[in-house]
Amino acid sequence: MKSNHYQVAIIGGGLGGLTLAIQLADKGYSCIVFEKNKYPFHRVCGEYISMESWNFLEKLGINLSSQQLPKINQLHVSSPSGNLLKCELDLGGFGISRYTLDDQLQKLAKQKGVEVLDGCKVQDIRFQNAAFTIQSNAGDYTAEMGIGAWGKQSNMDTIVERKFNNKLNKKQRNYVGIKYHVKLDFPTDQIELHNFKNGYCGISKIEGDAYCMCYLTAAENLKKYNGNVKEMEEEVLMQNPVLRNYFSAATFLFEEPLAISQIRIGYKSAVENNLLMIGDAAGNIAPLSGNGMSMAMRSSKHLFSLLEDYFMKRITRTELNTSYEKFWKRQFKKRIQISSVLQQLLKNGMLTNVAIAILNYFPALKKTIVKSTHGEIF
Repeated sequence: MKSNHYQVAIIGGGLGGLTLAIQLADKGYSCIVFEKNKYPFHRVCGEYISMESWNFLEKLGINLSSQQLPKINQLHVSSPSGNLLKCELDLGGFGISRYTLDDQLQKLAKQKGVEVLDGCKVQDIRFQNAAFTIQSNAGDYTAEMGIGAWGKQSNMDTIVERKFNNKLNKKQRNYVGIKYHVKLDFPTDQIELHNFKNGYCGISKIEGDAYCMCYLTAAENLKKYNGNVKEMEEEVLMQNPVLRNYFSAATFLFEEPLAISQIRIGYKSAVENNLLMIGDAAGNIAPLSGNGMSMAMRSSKHLFSLLEDYFMKRITRTELNTSYEKFWKRQFKKRIQISSVLQQLLKNGMLTNVAIAILNYFPALKKTIVKSTHGEIF
């Protein structure tokens, strides 16, 4: 009979959760992953991944090299009025949909012995008597270690009574994310980020003949048009002439846009009542200030090494928590803080125009800033 007890339970089957599970399985640790959606499925995500993650994914067992994925090394950024910043990406990235990558990862995890419960909602998770108890619609489970990997926005934050729910949310602006897959006459080696009032839209190539078009907008933009996405796009996004051209020329592949609400940019906490947070569950960044998918995978690699130290009894649970919190702050908090500043900057179209003009005039500064959005290969 299958046991309902595992060494590690991961709530959320995205990039951070699945890559952590695969690493644990490779070393023989028992692991279960709870994912509320059924694979394969689309996520609201920019789908540009920094090349810093390429080697890591291949070592896990994802054969990226055989998939003819687009390599992206050019960046264009426009202001709301259409003024353009162009820059080469030294490290660059590649394009792949989350529909494809997450599905490949969950299949690999299962092959390696991970128990992956998709279409399974977690109703509660509690830490008591040195273990976690997880209640789900597939039954009750226990685990020695619990990982929160549920992404940008989830009712799990409320269930585990995270502190930022009561404090930071009142101060932080609320954003809505919208994603399409489109067919478009667009360079395969380019990613573009186009600003509009209180938001920005990213466009880049993914696998096959499709492109990802994903944007983040302040919730008040959508509220102003009574939740009508098409009307908001016409009246807000398309005031940027570059976006107007793309929206007019694109063939949209989704019947309806994919949307997520209640997104807040900023640092949360990497540890809450012994529950270790990974990826967006520990903090959200804006697209202009980094690559959240690579951050999630990098944090999974570091967290795996700490978990191994814990299971080998080289460190205590308290030492694990402290080390992981310090790692997250050291690696990502500055980038998240920069992200929050950018959110304020982009509220003002005039300031965005000025910033682009300055960066075009000082190419060395432009290169330094763009380089800071990509980490080192891991």
